Amino acid sequence: MNENFKLYIPGAKSTNETMTVYAPYDNSEIATVPVANEAAVEKALENAHKIAVDRDLWLSAPKRIEILEKTAAIIKEKTDYLATESAREGGKPLIDSKVEVIRAIDSVKICIETLRTQSGSEIPMGLNASSMNKLSVTRKEPIGVVAAVSAFNHPVNLIAHQVAPAVACGCPVIVKPAEDTPLSCFRFIEILYEAGLPEEYCQAFVVNDLNVATKFVTDSRVKFFSFIGSAKVGWMLRSKLAPGARCALEHGGAAPAIVAADADLEKAIPQLIKGGLYHAGQVCVSVQRIFADKSIAKSLAEKLAKEASKLKVGNPVLPETEIGPLIRHGEVDRVEQWVNEAVDSGAELLTGGKRISDSCYECTVLYNPPKESKVCRMEIFGPVIVIIPFENLDDAIKKSNSLEFSFQASIYTRDIDTAMKAYKHLNASAVMVNEMTAFRVDWMPFAGLNISGLGIGGIPYTMHDMQTEKMLVIRSEEL
Repeated sequence: MNENFKLYIPGAKSTNETMTVYAPYDNSEIATVPVANEAAVEKALENAHKIAVDRDLWLSAPKRIEILEKTAAIIKEKTDYLATESAREGGKPLIDSKVEVIRAIDSVKICIETLRTQSGSEIPMGLNASSMNKLSVTRKEPIGVVAAVSAFNHPVNLIAHQVAPAVACGCPVIVKPAEDTPLSCFRFIEILYEAGLPEEYCQAFVVNDLNVATKFVTDSRVKFFSFIGSAKVGWMLRSKLAPGARCALEHGGAAPAIVAADADLEKAIPQLIKGGLYHAGQVCVSVQRIFADKSIAKSLAEKLAKEASKLKVGNPVLPETEIGPLIRHGEVDRVEQWVNEAVDSGAELLTGGKRISDSCYECTVLYNPPKESKVCRMEIFGPVIVIIPFENLDDAIKKSNSLEFSFQASIYTRDIDTAMKAYKHLNASAVMVNEMTAFRVDWMPFAGLNISGLGIGGIPYTMHDMQTEKMLVIRSEEL
């Protein structure tokens, strides 16, 4: 059934122009959504700014908690529906999409917990003549209008991470979801409305004119910019933000996992397979480059290839599917080109290496490709794992740190000193010991460094960024 969605901007006029959303697996039409023009985006900014500057319109903390509690309950009721539609729209297999929806519920609950437990602070006074007889404390206030630009690969939980914290903080938020996966965003917003959130507090749109999107993000009324997507776009938009606007950028990487000679391979292999091939490798911290001790590298690669070849690739809405399609057919072409280039230049193809259809690519394991090949230098964002042998730990760390990316990394070893050395020397925002690079829970800090991002994600950290601390100083002779 081809659904028709509305324009989520109260008071804006819809144009006759629409955008069709297609299922990446078979290119079937899922829905049509209205395209916002510059006038509609201006109306969204007007709506949000009106709330931000009029404190009488601000929602109280109890009201925000009530809305978020109802939101979590509604999402729970609709878990199967939301997971199925997310799988159809984004291509992530149903088994993983269900996990994502459950995570989104938890993300909303973490917003409530953070709102209930966060606090301001007391600033020391009475320490010199000028500070005598004074008390100073702070409390948190919403920063203002939040502009969120999201990615396609986790269409439910990414929106939860960008929108729910804004609602919790009392910030009006405007979202531009990925054009490939806007429907999960719109359904999330409809749930917020159903839970009692005034529509002006959360608005959303898609555009086909990037100039309109840029004007939206860089408008002076935007006080916080949340971006999940490519480094090229993220850094460009950051350079154009209005003075005083804060931002958080989450880009990608080419996550390294070091496997020492003493690693427990029986436990490591399932994690490396899941971390590298989950959602067809379309995850910003996917296991991409595995650096394995030369004594075990080839054996590890062969075992990984054996396991990868067993994974069922196909229609994401079927319960037996483990790996779904790439988001666009052009991505299959790109991954195929990169793999062929690596093989032609000397990489050993242990499994995969072929397209299954216009939308699906075989789970692929490459052994020892040249360091100059794209699969070693750039983010693959496809179902491809690379295994590279190393001479010693220093060599592995040097190779891991050879790229500009800096996100999450892993070390597999039974030796505490090996683990601690890797933690100390790896250029990463987080180092997992005996855990895949793609590990994440929604309350932990999640941050790309260098070209991989700016600021810290994770619900409590996002809420911190979306608020300001306002100081109060009281003078009393009784103090």
